Amino acid sequence: MTATSLAEERTTPPVPPPRKSGPRRLSSFLIAHPRTRLALLLSAPLFWLGVVYIVALVLLLVTAFWSVDSFTGEITTEWTLENIITVLTGSLYQTVTLRTLGVALLVTLIDVVVALPIAFYMAKVASPRAQRILLIAVLMPLWASYLVKAYAWRSVLSQDGILEWMLAPLGLSTPGYGLPATVITLSYLWLPYVILPIYAGLERVPDSLLEASADLGGKTWRTLGSVVLPLVFPAIIAGTIFSFSLSLGDYITVNIVGGASQMLGNLVYTNVGAANNLPLAAAIALIPIVIIFGYLAVVRRTGALNNL
Repeated sequence: MTATSLAEERTTPPVPPPRKSGPRRLSSFLIAHPRTRLALLLSAPLFWLGVVYIVALVLLLVTAFWSVDSFTGEITTEWTLENIITVLTGSLYQTVTLRTLGVALLVTLIDVVVALPIAFYMAKVASPRAQRILLIAVLMPLWASYLVKAYAWRSVLSQDGILEWMLAPLGLSTPGYGLPATVITLSYLWLPYVILPIYAGLERVPDSLLEASADLGGKTWRTLGSVVLPLVFPAIIAGTIFSFSLSLGDYITVNIVGGASQMLGNLVYTNVGAANNLPLAAAIALIPIVIIFGYLAVVRRTGALNNL
């Protein structure tokens, strides 16, 4: 190489790297800052949850401390505890609260008792092919409309329905419309929401633990009680939260199959619609919210929520 070429090579400026476009610079920045990336991903759902749901709920509950003008029917924004005192001291609201709480607890108990063997068979006994078929069978009721399922049970439980036809040879009759029909219908509606969490929890239980219990002489019920239930308890709690909370706030099923029975949801609906008393309806809506928070507090003390 000649001296002239060396001199030209030394005096030639280096070629700058290609400039990154805007999207490439943004992607490089997000890769280098994972927390910023996470914040951007969560911003939209958190905005929806915070503004559209929580703020709207808070604004609704604030109206519980307002009142309705008896002459004009307009809402008065002066703060008062009249609606809260009415709900806490009224015998009607106390009776309906106890009835609603009893229905929700009974529906939850029935769903757990029915869901446990189904979920256990799906997770630990069924073959992979049968497992997929059973999972589809559990999910299929969720594809149908809530109203369609409720009205289907209304037809089944009617005096001339298929259940009456099946029980007639045995000298029995259907319970008709009322609280028993409400419990049956709600138990059917929320059963998939209880099966799926328990099934997911049972799938996480290693088969080796069951085999070890059998090798050590543990019988079936002893294995279920000492090995399986403690491990799947958080999943059971998750399922009960669904069934309990959904039953506590339901009002459509009671209107369809409950006959003259009333639950808290019916009182809220009546005061919002027919009575046009939104503050009293908001005060009644505080009852299931307080019950749910109390239930979650009790569940949290058990430590089940920490293992979900």
